[in-house]
Amino acid sequence: MVDATTVDDVTVIVTESLSKRFPRVTALDRLSVDIAPGVTGLVGANGAGKSTLIKILLGLAPATEGTAHVLGLDVTKDGSAIRERVGYMPEHDCLPPDVSATEFVVHMARMSGLPPTAARERTADTLRHVGLYEERYRPIGGYSTGMKQRVKLAQALVHDPQLVFLDEPTNGLDPAGRDEMLGLIRRIHSDFGISVLVTSHLLGELERTCDHVVVIDGGKLLRSSSTDEFTQVTTSLVVEVTDTDAHPDGAEALRGALAGAGVAVTTRTAGAEGLASPGHLLFVEAAGEETYDLVRDTVAGLGLGLVRMEQRRHQIAEVFRDADAAHAAAPEAVTAGAPSAPYAPQDGGAHDVA
Repeated sequence: MVDATTVDDVTVIVTESLSKRFPRVTALDRLSVDIAPGVTGLVGANGAGKSTLIKILLGLAPATEGTAHVLGLDVTKDGSAIRERVGYMPEHDCLPPDVSATEFVVHMARMSGLPPTAARERTADTLRHVGLYEERYRPIGGYSTGMKQRVKLAQALVHDPQLVFLDEPTNGLDPAGRDEMLGLIRRIHSDFGISVLVTSHLLGELERTCDHVVVIDGGKLLRSSSTDEFTQVTTSLVVEVTDTDAHPDGAEALRGALAGAGVAVTTRTAGAEGLASPGHLLFVEAAGEETYDLVRDTVAGLGLGLVRMEQRRHQIAEVFRDADAAHAAAPEAVTAGAPSAPYAPQDGGAHDVA
């Protein structure tokens, strides 16, 4: 029996110069990254190397060169031990339609080494956790997409792993279903102490869910940073105001007044910022504390209602926009700290990089 390294205050995944080459493509190219406990997002366009990396980390595919360790175990020698301690939720639908969620998850628990009684008890607890307890005896073939995703999540958790790999867990879900799944993912770590590596091409999801984000493209590491570093506070203020009879477009009235006072102001729709607001937002460059007073007094002077005034945070998607602009202006200047053309986020709350 191989002893696993605990995940408290250590890295749960370490790769060093990890490469995987096929005859016509290099899937991973000297990838070196350390992933700590918590919820980590792995982002990259289709073909970036995400699935290949997960297969290597699970000990299911050999690397061409380099090393990788999961929970302190060597992927080349300890594949079985790693899979005992790691849960995996695949991207694609791979569920048998003619069995119930209970039957399937119990089977997967038994495959993971749990004895029959423990497998049944763990299955009941896990299906309750993912919100399928009342539907647990229905055949999976009659489940909605969201319910099937929860079954896949349950089978990844049923053997009480130290780490789970979730491959595109919100695929095919509507906005409400995505929110529920993201809440479950956060609870996996906060309630049970299980670390999570979640892949997604929706940048907004990673921003809301993850403590850390790893970006790869063409098999290379582009950036590995905490979510706070990606979304650091700027010197801009987000200001939202109400309209009035005197000023049917309150944002435009405020923008004009502030511009007349020499303050730099830009206007964008709330949707483009991924914020839940129907109107327009003003981004005000804050030279100092006096800018807060100026905005407040100007809003009051115009008779507008102040909905919000807060320091703005970057969104992860802006990193990709800035990199795309740099790439277009000077392709040779794009370095390992900045993603390249495949990451072209669309406007909206959930930015799609695929």
